[in-house]
Amino acid sequence: MLKVGLSTEPTTLDPHYQNLIPNNQITGHIFETLIGTAANGSFRPKLAQSWRMVDENTWEFTLRKNVKFHNGSPFTANSVLFSFCRIPTLLGTPSPFTIYTKAIKEITAPDPYTVIMKTKMPHPLLPNELTTIQIVSDSLIGAEKVAFVESGCKINAAIPTKADFDGGKAAIGTGPFKYAEFVKGDHILFKRNDDYWGAKPQWASVRFRPLKDQGARVAGLLSGEIDFIENPPIEDMLRILTNPKFNVEMEMSSRVIYIALDQRSDTTVPPDVKGTNGKNPFRDVRVRKALSLAIDRYKLTLRVMSSFAKPAEQLLARNFFGADPSLPALAYAPEKAKQLLAEAGYPNGFELTLATPNDRYMNDAQIAQAIAQMWAKIGVKTKVEAMTASTFFAKRTKNEFGAWLGGWGAQTNEMSSPLRALVATPNKEKGWGAANSAQFSDKAIDALIEQALLTVDNSKRRNLLREASKLTMEKMAVLPIHYEVTPWIMKADLRYKARVDQFTNAFEIISAKP
Repeated sequence: MLKVGLSTEPTTLDPHYQNLIPNNQITGHIFETLIGTAANGSFRPKLAQSWRMVDENTWEFTLRKNVKFHNGSPFTANSVLFSFCRIPTLLGTPSPFTIYTKAIKEITAPDPYTVIMKTKMPHPLLPNELTTIQIVSDSLIGAEKVAFVESGCKINAAIPTKADFDGGKAAIGTGPFKYAEFVKGDHILFKRNDDYWGAKPQWASVRFRPLKDQGARVAGLLSGEIDFIENPPIEDMLRILTNPKFNVEMEMSSRVIYIALDQRSDTTVPPDVKGTNGKNPFRDVRVRKALSLAIDRYKLTLRVMSSFAKPAEQLLARNFFGADPSLPALAYAPEKAKQLLAEAGYPNGFELTLATPNDRYMNDAQIAQAIAQMWAKIGVKTKVEAMTASTFFAKRTKNEFGAWLGGWGAQTNEMSSPLRALVATPNKEKGWGAANSAQFSDKAIDALIEQALLTVDNSKRRNLLREASKLTMEKMAVLPIHYEVTPWIMKADLRYKARVDQFTNAFEIISAKP
């Protein structure tokens, strides 16, 4: 048995309920997508063995044959239709997957192993987005024939609920592991799928233990109770790197850590903001720029992150598609920040509370504390409110924060992902603004994103995304802080190819023992 220590417990085993990396990486052991990604983020065939663009609005996917779900039922196009139909029926989810399905207007299956997807307009990013949608079995609805409806298919059988997946009843996929047990707060147990269509995992079973406390994860590793941990505490990294009993793998990730500022209203003061004479200071770009100029990103990455991060100059690192390589490092200029605050009408600053999780991102609470000290130097008195991730996301969904630290991992590995999620004007029809609780809105940026998503030519789309990224930074829609460099620690005989998406995939962990 392989024993893995998790930094964050998944909120559910329902693969369509909440779009979070801790959820997606765990459900990805049971369920699979049409298109997969390698460790470096490149595409690879998964349940679709090939795909092609028929015309600007039409994509054809040829499905893999002789694939079976864990209960022995066959994988066919009907399960694909059912999976895409189910997503929009899950109303009120904290982070919906509709951001990746809204472009699709029609899905048909001319035969059991061919799927045709038609988009409302040209949508060249469809393959990128299909790496996020996991396929569930149509046996859950008695193999009822599904006709795709964009708003959610009308199915006679009862559609399985989140509870059905968490309890194992509906946790039936095609993946390399099968559901065995899920005890919230304690462990998740999977058994190897010996009938898996692809390369079978080396491990007969894998036990995931959620260990939110960083010290507990390291202690479990040192004691031998755990074989492999993610997100180790940075302060322990130097001594572990020199310990021959352990192996460390790391990679620059596609995750940006950022600060968001409530910009919903000019006249309504954001929660826990004081001393602004009834105004919302975050609606003024000068204030947003001042708060950014007060942050010494180099010092943060060096001292708080011990170089396990790189200062961010935009919402995705320069090496990713659509990021603007010409953007300079974001300046640290506290005197200029004070000047901008004075110009905006706050010569004596104001007060705010910076909310942050304390167990979700690497050194998240420590980062928030350091930023609070930097803001205090320009007259913005900042109190830090740190809490568990579960509490943080629930409060953020209810708009209880005026300023908060968050993170976004671009699962599509290109710039439209953070732009659509964090910056685009929230729009349920388009699936935009899924994480834009700050309600930032800019018509020019929206237009560039829209145009980029419609542009089939890769070079032209890249340039449009770069322009949108540049304008986002000029407006300082959100304040990017740094990109995480993700480490994993494991026993010396284990090997793992570090992934840019930060996923911990037990089926990719191998033993170097003969």
